[in-house]
Amino acid sequence: MIIYYNPRCSKCREAVDLLNENNCEFEVRDYLKDPPAKKEIKELLTKLKCKPIDIIRKKESIFIEKYLGKKLSDAKLIDAIIKYPILIERPIIINGSKAIIGRPPQLIVDIL
Repeated sequence: MIIYYNPRCSKCREAVDLLNENNCEFEVRDYLKDPPAKKEIKELLTKLKCKPIDIIRKKESIFIEKYLGKKLSDAKLIDAIIKYPILIERPIIINGSKAIIGRPPQLIVDIL
């Protein structure tokens, strides 16, 4: 398993605690220091079964300043995620071919 993680995020810390409580083996990926490439984002979206807009933090200041109210294609949204990885909703947990956005963190149990 892999968790897309931001150490400043309380939900990410809760998710790590939940994974540890369930004796899961997982890799922590600080996506701000090690951002996903375009191919990874597309694979992640497939595993999540969602569109790029669904994994974007719409209250993030960068999104509000640069993208709010604009009609953007999926490709443009992916480009925004690549340019500004802070836009990625968190935590995201990947378990094989499945993934889930852990908000609230208790949702993670669904893919364990």
